[in-house]
Amino acid sequence: MPAKKPPVKPGRSKAATAKAATKSVAKVAGKPAAKRTKQPKPLPPEAVFEVFRRFEAIEPEPKGELEHVNPFTLLVAVVLSAQATDAGVNKATRALFKIADTPEKMVALGEEAIRDYVKTIGLYRTKAKNVFLLSQQLIAEHGSVVPQDRDALEKLPGVGRKTANVVLNMAFGEHTIAVDTHLFRVSNRVPLAPGKTPLAVELGLLKIVPPRFGRHAHHWLILHGRYICKARKPECWRCPINDLCRFEPKTKGP
Repeated sequence: MPAKKPPVKPGRSKAATAKAATKSVAKVAGKPAAKRTKQPKPLPPEAVFEVFRRFEAIEPEPKGELEHVNPFTLLVAVVLSAQATDAGVNKATRALFKIADTPEKMVALGEEAIRDYVKTIGLYRTKAKNVFLLSQQLIAEHGSVVPQDRDALEKLPGVGRKTANVVLNMAFGEHTIAVDTHLFRVSNRVPLAPGKTPLAVELGLLKIVPPRFGRHAHHWLILHGRYICKARKPECWRCPINDLCRFEPKTKGP
């Protein structure tokens, strides 16, 4: 039975009536009315520098967890990693890359055989097709070489902005920010460069990350979100930037 709208009292504003209606519906549903939490202000430049200085001190040369042997296999691995774990992708690609580590070898293998190698990965049919087609396109348009160009990368089948950023960073050392779910969470929680979309967070971070840390910034943030600043229960008690982070309430030890 739908909740009845509260009667409008004489002199009552529309805003007040709407607020009362929200509370009434929440009460009927057995839930308290939602409260707005105020987003803390982003860290000042000196604190941002200290965040990355600490990450650097802990892990001076962070590495991505996708296994690869060259820019081509890196590109393929990142395409396969969409909505999948790095561990799951690595398990599938170890055998694949032993026999197909170039665009020519991948095309010679064929889409059906590629599919057999990656069938343990989610959306494997679409991904296998993309790997086959991007290999063909690399041969036809780029001399079998992975291009060091964002626009060219994003024109390849299965390659979006995040994939292009990973390849540009890991294969060519460019100071790009690949925003995945972990990095998005950390940037908004701390907050470093809060944003409602991955692109907003990426562009915000590019403005504030000191050049000294530009190459490894996205790896540090991804790994921090994956292993410490977790979605459901961040492990604040062992966080190296606990005193700088404005996320509340901080979680206690296990």
